[in-house]
Amino acid sequence: MNIIIFLIIISILVAGVFLGAFFWAVRSGQYDDDYTPSVRILLDDDMIKNKEQNNS
Repeated sequence: MNIIIFLIIISILVAGVFLGAFFWAVRSGQYDDDYTPSVRILLDDDMIKNKEQNNS
């Protein structure tokens, strides 16, 4: 019975560490922009420059 209580306490501590790490990552900006980096390789810089020149 003592081992079950010990394991529950350890699991709560580990979960708290992971929760703290998650909140730290959110506050430090790790999840600010998920979309742009994945699409950036697909965009051609020449096309963007041409559109900017045509619009001005």
